[in-house]
Amino acid sequence: MNLRQTLRSGVAAVCIAGLVAPAGLASPKAAADPARAGPLEVHVAQAETFSRVELRWRGAGGQAQTRRDGQTLTFRFGRDADPDIARLRTAPPKWIKTAEKRHVGGRLELTLTLTDDADAKVGVADGATFINVFPKPEPPPVQTAEVVTGPAEPEPPRPNPIPAGGVVRMTSNVINGQVLLSFAWANPAGAAVFRRGDAVWVVFDAAATLDISKAPHGVTQFRAVQAYRGTDYSAVRIDAAHDVPLFAVSEGATWTIALGPGQQSQPAIVRLQRDPDSGPAALKAPVSGATRIIRMPDPEAGDTLTVVTALGPAKGLASRRDYIQMAFLASVQGLAVQPHVDDLAIQREGDIVRFGRPAGLTLSPAWAVQRRAQNSLGVPQPAAMPALIDYDNWPKTGEGGFLARYNGLLDAATIESGNRERDGPVTARMALARFLVGSELAFEAIGVLNDTARTHPELLETAEFRGLRGVARVIARRYKEADADFSAPALADDPSSALWRALIAAKQAQWTEARAQFAKGGEAYALFTPAWRARFARADAEAALRLGDLGGAEARVNLALMEKVDPLEQLATRLVQARIIELQGHKDRALRIYLAISGAPLESLSAPALLRATQIRQENGTITAVQAGVVYDNLRYRWRGDATELEATRALGQLYLAQGRYREALEALRSARVRMPDLPEAQALQADLARGFRALFLDGMADGLEPIQALALFYDFKDLTPLGADGDLMVRKLVRRLVDVDLLPQAAELLKYQADNRLDGVPRAQVATDLALIYLMDRKPEQALVAINESRTTVLPAALTAERRVVEARAWTALGRYDAALEILYKDMSKDAQDLRGEITWKQKNWAAAGPLFEKALGERFKAPGPLSSDEEGKLLRAGVAYSLAGDLGSLARLQGRYQGFYDQAHNPEALRIALSGEPTGRLGVADFGRVSADNETFAGWVAKMKTRFKTAPPPVGKPAAAPAKQAEAGQTTPRA
Repeated sequence: MNLRQTLRSGVAAVCIAGLVAPAGLASPKAAADPARAGPLEVHVAQAETFSRVELRWRGAGGQAQTRRDGQTLTFRFGRDADPDIARLRTAPPKWIKTAEKRHVGGRLELTLTLTDDADAKVGVADGATFINVFPKPEPPPVQTAEVVTGPAEPEPPRPNPIPAGGVVRMTSNVINGQVLLSFAWANPAGAAVFRRGDAVWVVFDAAATLDISKAPHGVTQFRAVQAYRGTDYSAVRIDAAHDVPLFAVSEGATWTIALGPGQQSQPAIVRLQRDPDSGPAALKAPVSGATRIIRMPDPEAGDTLTVVTALGPAKGLASRRDYIQMAFLASVQGLAVQPHVDDLAIQREGDIVRFGRPAGLTLSPAWAVQRRAQNSLGVPQPAAMPALIDYDNWPKTGEGGFLARYNGLLDAATIESGNRERDGPVTARMALARFLVGSELAFEAIGVLNDTARTHPELLETAEFRGLRGVARVIARRYKEADADFSAPALADDPSSALWRALIAAKQAQWTEARAQFAKGGEAYALFTPAWRARFARADAEAALRLGDLGGAEARVNLALMEKVDPLEQLATRLVQARIIELQGHKDRALRIYLAISGAPLESLSAPALLRATQIRQENGTITAVQAGVVYDNLRYRWRGDATELEATRALGQLYLAQGRYREALEALRSARVRMPDLPEAQALQADLARGFRALFLDGMADGLEPIQALALFYDFKDLTPLGADGDLMVRKLVRRLVDVDLLPQAAELLKYQADNRLDGVPRAQVATDLALIYLMDRKPEQALVAINESRTTVLPAALTAERRVVEARAWTALGRYDAALEILYKDMSKDAQDLRGEITWKQKNWAAAGPLFEKALGERFKAPGPLSSDEEGKLLRAGVAYSLAGDLGSLARLQGRYQGFYDQAHNPEALRIALSGEPTGRLGVADFGRVSADNETFAGWVAKMKTRFKTAPPPVGKPAAAPAKQAEAGQTTPRA
């Protein structure tokens, strides 16, 4: 079948579209002329959800009569044929057990047996009979009628927490100076635990009798304990100092109150907030697991408290909250409210507790605290340009110091953030962000700005917000996020933003962009502080340096040196200046500057200076490579986290490669690549790592290693294997070395990884064929069959198809399945197939058939001069033995006449003479020739031939398989044929 015909077949359509499409029509000319009728072709394919078999006549054949009996399908055709069904018999697709063909009355009958869980659909499309086999569908679930008896019932009440007898006994324990009071209920009970003056109240939402007779005496954590019982609650009042730590812990149905410092965790915070949906001013608080609102008299104070109980775990208010009409007491569980008015209404709706009055609560205006903070301290105002930092005003703290200033701005921002309306003001939060940026508390400023943007997304369109957050992100070294802010359209024409974009571009190694943006920001350059002017100029100098503009770099360095900055900033500029001097050819002068800076107290300056100085000293021979390596190794641990570590690691890796310390070189290079993949210098380091790996396994640097050492090195760094043909060639070269020294399991593992993870289609089939050969050489025929079956595909080259057929047949032969092997080789007349047939007939002791096969394999070798090879001599011996055991003396005489001139030069001349003897009394038994024609010698010869094949065969050319995720996105499936 040519390529065009194959692509028209339904099997190829499975590979292309994930479905089996109808096959092409038979030739009308063939249909009209029975004399031109061709054979019956059997195509097999397997997709994820079904298998397909197509029966197509290559000419006139007519449609088959189909009959089904249970799981057996029988197809009776109008004429006879001998189709190749080896695939269906030896490795049938999913849901098909086997296939049989019979010749009945001059007609062909083909029978397919399905598995017990399979079903099939038979049809005709474009002249071909197709059978789709798929799993039987699951029986539909039994549908039960839903009976609606009325409206939905309310949620059932909680189980009664009061134990039998109505008494809850308190147990106590003292552990590490902490008093534990435990109340075990029958079922989980709601509770509230709060402070009021020098008393701790524990209130439960069930009216039980609390037995506190087991309370400890003589402890310092409390003075007295008293129990109370109301109509719908029970409570305990503990007389304890206000500074004694208090905890509440819920474990199942038991509440434990802990007094004194201990290991318990702090309770969750209940948030009080305005209730925007209530109409008149009101408050609400989400209390998870709230159970009841209880009005409880306090006999000591003579008033009544309102208590909100809740199930565990503990949650409460960390501090007292005072309002005009009420006060919330500090609590570690639940809520306790001290009303100041008679008409205070407290309601519970699930977990939400609402506090209000008919006319509304009297709450302070949301902006009152904000105004007080603004009036007393003054708020930081916007700068002249969106991306400027007003260091003169923003970081001012006033007479109260930093904390007072910070707390005042934070309080105003907190109150302002309580208003979640989209049109609410953001003045206080922006003022707080400016203060934080001016104080260079970048991460805190980013948090404030991000939270503000969540409730007011319209800020993302404003220049000041984008500029302020971009500056904070640059200070925090979040350059990618800062680049997103400064790329906003609102800042496109802003000169101050251009300078920040220049700095970001330099940090990301975008040197051309850095220079262009610095030129755009000239108008705003003078508005920045001297320190930032020096940093901007230094970044532009580095960009010019990387672009080869030494004059421009020198001018920018001089501009930075003009600024009056602290000594460390000046040293940073001098470091760039030394690099310029080095590239100008004055390495001795640059070395002196590097050595001077290497003594700086700041590691970010001394580490790169020492690195440059060591490189120059190694070049001029002042220090040896070993000494330089010690410095590089120390530097990569001395200063970590930026380009200096990468450059030191890169220098160390190159040094190790030059010294032949391959493993140490790859480990050093890979360690830095993994830690900082986003830094620009990581790209150069990655290139060094890839080049080193390629040099080892592609350019032959690792050929001097022992094969097992080379294999271990490859395994440890196999993630560096390049995609495509180069990576496959690496593996092939290593496999050849392993096969040559009989490390067959290791070679098989390498090829299996390639076949399973990196290849698809024809290249995968080719590598899987090599894998199967190695399994056969290692006497593992079962795994060889698995390798062949898992790599089946359509539209393979004819040579590769023939090779795979012989390999599969050899695997079946090794398993003793001679009939299956012969069936696979049914129509294969190639030399390899003929040799394998001879081996199979020899193993079957079919002497009459074995003799001619071995003689045919020799061909006309008797006409060529020269001694016989070991393989040819073995075939001649087997032919003679087979003819002798079959009693074919005429053939023996023919062989003797042709090959008697080769006796003297043979490896076993006496054996040849005896094997080719033509006298009847010279008939031999198999045991007489066991030594010279044993299977193991034949197998050893085949293995030697395969080793030669691995040495000389060209590597496959393929492409890496698409990632499964990408295949799924594209809707692709790859059926196996």
